[in-house]
Amino acid sequence: MVPSIKQLRYICAVAEYRHFSKAAVACHVTQSTLSAAIQELEVQLGVVIFERNKKRVLITPLGEKLLHQARLILGNVEDFVGLAKAHNEALTAEIRLGVIPTIGPFMLPHLLAELRQHYPKLKLYLKEDLSAHLLKQLREGKLDLAIMAFPYPMPDMEVLYLFRDDFVLCLPPGHQLESSKMVRQRQLRGESLLLLEEGHCLRDHALEACKLQSAATDVVYQGTSLHTLVQMVAHGLGVTLLPAISIAADVLGDTQLQIREFGNENVSRKIGISWRKSDPRREEYLLLSEFIKANAPGAIPIS
Repeated sequence: MVPSIKQLRYICAVAEYRHFSKAAVACHVTQSTLSAAIQELEVQLGVVIFERNKKRVLITPLGEKLLHQARLILGNVEDFVGLAKAHNEALTAEIRLGVIPTIGPFMLPHLLAELRQHYPKLKLYLKEDLSAHLLKQLREGKLDLAIMAFPYPMPDMEVLYLFRDDFVLCLPPGHQLESSKMVRQRQLRGESLLLLEEGHCLRDHALEACKLQSAATDVVYQGTSLHTLVQMVAHGLGVTLLPAISIAADVLGDTQLQIREFGNENVSRKIGISWRKSDPRREEYLLLSEFIKANAPGAIPIS
């Protein structure tokens, strides 16, 4: 018995939502249709993928292994479709692009306007999510590309660095560091440092770039977005590190906050784009990458 593509999509959906009815909605089928298809798959394979009870859905150890393989298969199916699309004119088909929240709102508005002008036939579908979720969707073939911040582990993916994004220090008016034209990493020690909450890779990148350990400063993980961090600094709750692309996109607004750069120290992250190594549209993605490098606002080339 060979599982159908629909059955593989169904089990991946249940694994993602840990809920049969929510998975059915996501797959645009009734819960009974989804449940019956999964049960048929389990019977025909002679395995149990999910443990079911009234409160939650659990994945069996064998189910985890089968789900990993199912995601790879679904990714290969999307590559199969992509191979056919690759014969069309460059950047005229659909591309599903994922982007993390600390890049998308600041880079995409200008970039999308330029893309519409140069590649009017391109249909670009956007998904904003955290890095871990984007990687998962790349593997499953739900996304074609992802623009993320690095370093970040991307097994089985091709990664191309686009540009460097420097961190700057954001201060409230009257702060003791306001008199400094530039600041150094060591001057952050002892400061109340406001960073994004768990799950955002920018938090880890900022600490690593500044060579800081949580114990070396009063690190406060409270922000849900860069705009939230800006408002927290404006209310005197501490200082924060902001990526340069957000400053170029006017994340500060009318707050009157002060910005200081980090002298000659390398306090930055890398912005890159990634795709499945098996995806046949590599040449298109390279073309799009070069376009992003040339048109991303505030982009600093990686030397």
